[in-house]
Amino acid sequence: MADDTSTKTTKRLLSLDVFRGATIAGMMLVNNPGDWNQIYAPWKHAAWDGWTFTDTIFPFFLWIVGVAMTLSFAKRVERGDNKGSLALHVLQRSAIIFVLGLVLSGFPFGLAFGHNYSFATMRIPGVLQRIAVCYLVGGLIYLWSGFRVQIAVTVGLLVVYWLAMAFIPVPEYGAGVLAPTGNLCWYIDSTLLRGHTWSGAPAPGFDPEGIFSTLPAVATVMFGVFTGHLLRSKLSDADKTVWMFVIGNLLVLTGLIMDNWLPINKNLWTSSYSVFMAGLALNVFALCYWIIDVVGIKWWAKPFQINGLNAITVFFLAGLIGRLTSLIRFDMGEGTRVSLRRLYYDLLFVPIGDPMLASFIHAIAFMMGLYLIAYIMYKMNWIIKV
Repeated sequence: MADDTSTKTTKRLLSLDVFRGATIAGMMLVNNPGDWNQIYAPWKHAAWDGWTFTDTIFPFFLWIVGVAMTLSFAKRVERGDNKGSLALHVLQRSAIIFVLGLVLSGFPFGLAFGHNYSFATMRIPGVLQRIAVCYLVGGLIYLWSGFRVQIAVTVGLLVVYWLAMAFIPVPEYGAGVLAPTGNLCWYIDSTLLRGHTWSGAPAPGFDPEGIFSTLPAVATVMFGVFTGHLLRSKLSDADKTVWMFVIGNLLVLTGLIMDNWLPINKNLWTSSYSVFMAGLALNVFALCYWIIDVVGIKWWAKPFQINGLNAITVFFLAGLIGRLTSLIRFDMGEGTRVSLRRLYYDLLFVPIGDPMLASFIHAIAFMMGLYLIAYIMYKMNWIIKV
């Protein structure tokens, strides 16, 4: 599936394609170590409060969704497309992305490879599911409101979430708990999604892509929408770059100040995390924009552009390949069965010697393998859209 910016526009924003491609490459890198027990610190999520490089990937992607959506929808509205039709399109795409997430979660649904499947324990939230919901809500906000209302809604989402986390009491725990167990998000997920949350979450019943923490994640998309408004303004390219750096650094500073009362936390997607990561995304994108679209240094950009053309397709294939290599098993005799992943990892990567380095090189190899698929799709002119 390509993002909305794959629709042809008068002037294609190469820097956004490159930023998307780099973000997807980062996602492949952090999601596919050879051994989950041997990971360099930057490639791990923060255990709870705080952030690492890995914690920037998902909010960057949601931010990109907001920018791309604004640039695409604005063009369509200008050429006379009906807003109701665009809203229906948003709903359809969101539903398909959500279903793709469920497919990844349940695959192969107990139909092959001795896989055990039960809907009672199938995870319902997930990365693609959150993208779908945020795209849906952000898209409808953009289509049916003006700039000032969009700002008010975004601030409202962040403030309401913060106040709710601070003052709504959780049974047996009270209000203001921000630990893995006892916080409001944990309570809502463990109550409404009982049995359907991520088994690897910091606390049983909690899900990092759960219900309530989706509110500030929608705000992350809206920060991207505001950047889209700026990019479509009549300011010069140089002025746009300056304003992106200024606003980006103000958001980073604001997020750090908020961190004193509401910690930056990816698992809870706290309001401070949403603001801080939006600032980081804006700074990184501003740098890409200045280098590529303003100065015109583009010789290095093509691989990232290719990698971003089928972003969600690449993500979906990565998840599918990861599951298949873990599910396909070989009988090694004496009752021992080994997964395809373990087999090739032991054969090709363990001989490197250093377990951490071997695990990291596997992640790089996996990322490059997915890039090869993206490159073939590019050469065949296959852009998979919903």
